[in-house]
Amino acid sequence: MTNIEIEYCVPCGFLGRAEEIQHALLEQFGDRLERVALVTGDHGVLTVAVDGDVVWDKSEDDYDVDEITRRVREGR
Repeated sequence: MTNIEIEYCVPCGFLGRAEEIQHALLEQFGDRLERVALVTGDHGVLTVAVDGDVVWDKSEDDYDVDEITRRVREGR
């Protein structure tokens, strides 16, 4: 089973985006995932990792939930 971690910057207020990503991934992949964890961070971080490998990073990529979902699918 796949583990996903969404690390988000608490001081930046990225919780809403992290929850949006989490919701989309759970809707798309449901029972094929072991967990989709929200991990608190700082310094502007917003990343999505599949089994420890970062597949999307806000500092390098545009925020697009559909693109994030596609990358997770490819990273699984």
